[in-house]
Amino acid sequence: MSALRILGKTCLLLPILFAPAAAGAGDSSRPDKISFYFAAHEDDWQLFMNPSAFEDVINGAAKTVFVHVTAGDGGLGMGRGDRKFPYYLARENGAESAVRFMADADSSPSKKAVAHISLNGHTIYRVSYRNAVSYFLRVPDGNLSGVGYSKTGFQSLKRLSDGAIDKLSSIDGSTTYHGWSDLVATLRAILQYERGAISLLQINVADLDPKINPDDHPDHLMTAKAALDAAKDLPCVRRAYYVDYASSKLPENLDAQQRDRESSVFAVTLAGVLALDHGTAWHRYDGSYVGRNYFRVEEPSGQCKAAGTTIAAAKR
Repeated sequence: MSALRILGKTCLLLPILFAPAAAGAGDSSRPDKISFYFAAHEDDWQLFMNPSAFEDVINGAAKTVFVHVTAGDGGLGMGRGDRKFPYYLARENGAESAVRFMADADSSPSKKAVAHISLNGHTIYRVSYRNAVSYFLRVPDGNLSGVGYSKTGFQSLKRLSDGAIDKLSSIDGSTTYHGWSDLVATLRAILQYERGAISLLQINVADLDPKINPDDHPDHLMTAKAALDAAKDLPCVRRAYYVDYASSKLPENLDAQQRDRESSVFAVTLAGVLALDHGTAWHRYDGSYVGRNYFRVEEPSGQCKAAGTTIAAAKR
């Protein structure tokens, strides 16, 4: 069984049933918790995993790590289209702006730390800001079809997972992943590097159950699959599974404050994209997804000791 957070309480959730979810997907006030948000594209967590993310970041509630797997480049690679800046950089700017907005909600702006770090033999762009960290792996956008785009060599996460291609290169040429297992091992290295000695680890991903999360983007599903594979046998891991595109067909379930947090983060994201001279689709996305935050939670098996307390696991 899984557990669903409803207005601060935990209840059992049948596999295909959902009820309105409160914003926080777990114990976001725990100083011994780290929460990872795995996003295929640079606006995914803002639309589908928020305000859960906001409640993890605000006031340093938890160390929060955002892992953006694809460049979200729409087949442009490092291209600009007819704009001043590359599209992928505009999307990254949107994500970074959103993180800073959440982290600075009750504070003056701070300084970010930028680095290209090596994990599992791969160079990855990493940005740290207060209690939040962002990774950008920059592999090619896989397209809604899941087969990629001609300009980026029809590379995609789905084709790598299926074995249709044996390698996947980042659009900026910084690294190449040789097979699905190499990508998974890299995500695992990120988990271990950022977790350090923190006891409770939470991963937030798209739900892979098609009955709960139907017709989702292949990049969303493959990102979730890779993250779950990476965390497969790690101890004390809580897993939160989110409804993505299908949430647009569900009723709004956030209260006024939660909706404000979600919509403000989404607006800041789009402002960051606009700042680098690329267009957005505010009306379509705001009308479809804002006000909704649906997920189920799977507690870790066994018992996890953290900060002098014991977290009892939910029975499955």
